[in-house]
Amino acid sequence: MATSGRKNISSITGLRKLLHRRPYLAYKIVSVFLFAIYVLTFEYLMAFEKQPENANLITAIYWATTTIATVGYGDVVFTSLPGRLFTIIVQVLGIILISGFLITYVVTPWMDKVIKFRLPRRVSSGMKDHIVICGYNQLVETLIDELAEQDMLFVIVEDEEELIRELVYKNIPCIFGSPSDKQTLMNAGIEKAKLLIANKSDERNANIVLTAREFQYINIIAIVEDQSNSRYLKYAGADTVVSPKSMFGQFIGRKAMDRLVSRVTGATEIFEGVHIVEFPVYLKSPLIGKSLKEISSQQLTGAKIVGIWNSGTLSFDPKEEDIVRENTVLLAVGTREELSKLKRLTH
Repeated sequence: MATSGRKNISSITGLRKLLHRRPYLAYKIVSVFLFAIYVLTFEYLMAFEKQPENANLITAIYWATTTIATVGYGDVVFTSLPGRLFTIIVQVLGIILISGFLITYVVTPWMDKVIKFRLPRRVSSGMKDHIVICGYNQLVETLIDELAEQDMLFVIVEDEEELIRELVYKNIPCIFGSPSDKQTLMNAGIEKAKLLIANKSDERNANIVLTAREFQYINIIAIVEDQSNSRYLKYAGADTVVSPKSMFGQFIGRKAMDRLVSRVTGATEIFEGVHIVEFPVYLKSPLIGKSLKEISSQQLTGAKIVGIWNSGTLSFDPKEEDIVRENTVLLAVGTREELSKLKRLTH
């Protein structure tokens, strides 16, 4: 008996897992079950109302399908109160089932296919002297603001559909495809571009650089996560390798001296006029206690904060709710004027 009970429980558990993984199957099972209930109930109520000519399987199926579809030709109707209540229930559930089916399994998949088909896959043939940015994240999000302000053309290359849809919605130039694929880079106009930035993982960046190096005249910048991988990216063909984490460490080493210097130091120029700098937040700074959202919304400096080091934890994906504290270190991107304003506020 115990073995039989365990088998039954196992069967039920397996069915639940199957339905959870395949909701479409669950939808069909529920629909068939309800339809059978409708047919049987129809025959019973027709017999109850003394309409024996309608109390048959064919008429029951006919009535159930027309009522679920809310067509209702009116040739087969109930006259009793229970029958009419039953009709109302079938109509309401029919609307829910049909609309749920159409939206979930017809309309949504169709829209997904249409949107996927329309994902941008090639830049215009007239685009030239632009920057090809392979990979989109918080750092790129702040940099493209500066590029747009300086009227510098660029295009983002991404292989994640959700990111591409978001970029298209924001009217940010982008194309869909693998950044390490030669044809994708050609679709991005690499032959006419003046700069390529590899901004994926170190391993993927190596593949991107190797592919881009086939185009001899392109200048390549690789963003590295682990500085020990810098030499491999150099071997792959990167002209410049930038390590944000290394920049943090270098600045911390200069922190005591930098406190006495009013100008911006330790700046690395990413593009012409655009720099990335680390700033420690000192005691009595007006930024202490403020969230990154407050600092951004008040437009105190114009610089973009792309990284934050709090309590020994380094994050390159700062959240709006992150609070600036004493000894917090900020990684910011902007012009020298914007960064100078931020530097004064950190002291």
